[in-house]
Amino acid sequence: MGRAGVATDEANTGREFVDLYRRAVPDVYSYLASRVGNRGAAEDLTQEVFIAGAHRAAGGEVVDLPWLIAVARNKLVDHWRALAREDRKLAAVASLERQRPQVEQPLPINPGVASAALAGLNPTYRAALVLRHVDELGVPEVAGLLGRSVEATEQVLSR
Repeated sequence: MGRAGVATDEANTGREFVDLYRRAVPDVYSYLASRVGNRGAAEDLTQEVFIAGAHRAAGGEVVDLPWLIAVARNKLVDHWRALAREDRKLAAVASLERQRPQVEQPLPINPGVASAALAGLNPTYRAALVLRHVDELGVPEVAGLLGRSVEATEQVLSR
């Protein structure tokens, strides 16, 4: 087969994958959204599934809906594991906070209101705020504890 044959095969593979994408994206997204409960996370995970599918299709391997759902399930498990890691980090921070001597707060804080506000944040934001403003750590220390760059930590704190 000449070079033109390869290009035709690649074009057919690309068209077939685009057709599969159009048919399967609602199913993959629905599968993930029903389990994640967070639209943004479901969209990100759906994107990761189809990126994996595109790589597989480009390698000449078969990609179909059952394969995409299996990849979605694996991406979902990875997502849950990452959330569990964040929760463990927060538990470690809370443990450190209990061991630290209590200092007088400059402003009165209603613990119920503060807890409710923090509970509404994602784990990374919550940990960053607690470390910075409750534990009074510097931004470089917070970044080190969270495993992030100083710039990324400053962005999280500014949000």
